[in-house]
Amino acid sequence: MVRLSRIFPTASISFYLVALSAVIALPLIAFVVFLMLRLEAQQRDILNSDTQEDARAIARSIERELRDSATTLRLIANSPELSTGDLRAFHERTRSSLRGSARYVVLVDADGGQKLNTRTDFGEPLLPMANMEGLHSVLSSRKVEVSSVFVGANAKRWVFNVLMPLPKELAPVGSALILTQNAEDLQRLISTDNLPAGWSVAVLDQHNRVVTSTTAWAGETPAFGETTQALMSGVSGTIEDVGGEPRQMYGYARLPEWSWKVVVWGPIATAQASIITTSRYLVFGSLLILTVGLMVAYFVARQLRIPIRQIAAMADRIGRGEIVSPVDTRITEANQIAIALSNASFDRSEAEDRVHLIMHELVHRTKNIMTLVQAMMRQLARRGTSMEEFQRAIGERLQGLGKSIEMLAQEQWAGVPMTRVVTLHLETFAEARARVKVSGQDFTLRAEAVQNLGLVLHELATNSVKYGALSVPEGRVDLTWIAVSGEGEDPYLHIVWQETGGPPVVEPAATGFGTTIIKRHAAASFNGQVEVDYAVDGFRWSLVGPRRLFERSSAEAHKDALA
Repeated sequence: MVRLSRIFPTASISFYLVALSAVIALPLIAFVVFLMLRLEAQQRDILNSDTQEDARAIARSIERELRDSATTLRLIANSPELSTGDLRAFHERTRSSLRGSARYVVLVDADGGQKLNTRTDFGEPLLPMANMEGLHSVLSSRKVEVSSVFVGANAKRWVFNVLMPLPKELAPVGSALILTQNAEDLQRLISTDNLPAGWSVAVLDQHNRVVTSTTAWAGETPAFGETTQALMSGVSGTIEDVGGEPRQMYGYARLPEWSWKVVVWGPIATAQASIITTSRYLVFGSLLILTVGLMVAYFVARQLRIPIRQIAAMADRIGRGEIVSPVDTRITEANQIAIALSNASFDRSEAEDRVHLIMHELVHRTKNIMTLVQAMMRQLARRGTSMEEFQRAIGERLQGLGKSIEMLAQEQWAGVPMTRVVTLHLETFAEARARVKVSGQDFTLRAEAVQNLGLVLHELATNSVKYGALSVPEGRVDLTWIAVSGEGEDPYLHIVWQETGGPPVVEPAATGFGTTIIKRHAAASFNGQVEVDYAVDGFRWSLVGPRRLFERSSAEAHKDALA
């Protein structure tokens, strides 16, 4: 809390209310901006989908036109005049059938020579066809194809061909039958009525030249560059060009059975004009609301100054020892503060009672410690040891007990984590600490358990350093604890001290005070069972007792908190 309070400067309530208004309003404005960005992204996705669908729709219209041309060619190829070689009659019949349309039939041989062309009268001299590339392709594939756009030899304008190879039995008559059509006639199939303002449509041939477009002439290069065209590699899709200004979106769709594609493109800003306008209104409106909110906050702060100053005067008088009555203000919370200040004397009385309670608890804790020390002294005195041995023995144990009490004092007698107790008692033997492996799930020990278990651990470590595994460099100790299921519903705690790698273990002939601590005292303190094994390869000590005698319960924690 201290660090957090340093962040806030000392300032007037006007400053903090204005800042509060800003803190409330700015996230709302940021959220509005976030929503608008999300809406813009959704609109962008819809625009992508619509642009792609527009390109597909126009591509379907162009495809139907080309299929109609292919169907017309197949019907004309079955004319009896063509089978009999009567080209004049074939010319007249075909010309009559196509009268009123913008389509013309051309019959050519394999070298591109025109045998007839319904665009001109029969028998007039005809130039070789201009689209030799398309003728060679259709004679090679033996299927109906559409050519690229080119300037017709007879039409003298931009046209395209739908070419169909004739069967071998008609080879004497000609090699291919062609339905030629002016490129400008496809203009009726493209429309920008459903597109945003400023958007364009173009039909491109296999060489990426314009067949027809709303913004370019046939045969021209489209407005977008080769790099953009190279990205149009799929059957259909959309591309965003963010390199220039304004940013452009391109939707394209290829004709499945033909070599052409349709491209729809235009500036993204034009398509999203409505959402951009709405965003501006929302941003300007949010800023206006923020400004009004800051002004209202400043006005309210000025109204709060009066009761705050009255309460400050009350506090000053109470500090001088005067008895004051609550002031009456227009703010409910300020009235509550005034009442609280007027009852300050009663609060002091409650504080004194709380101090007495704490002193009583301290006396109780001290009695427990003195009882434990007296028990230690009585057990040592029973052995009939000399005064020097008695002083040394009691001094070592009191040193361990002192560490436990120091930990408890630091935690205000609220319990200490198990790992911390172990670490602190092993710090005395710093040279051997690295050879003690500790493992077990950490938990908080009760205050009594900290003292009693601390004595046991101190005794085990002392004996190990003097006589056991920690007395030699290669010796090791494993200290582990684990919760196990016990009888009924109470879990048990199993603690094991296992020594390995030390000198051969010899069971002592006489029982000393240290043995009394690790056996009787440990078993009595935790109402458990202690097993001591003086195996030759390593000393082993284990304690099994109810976990509730080790672990600090939630009820004890609540009691300490109230104290």
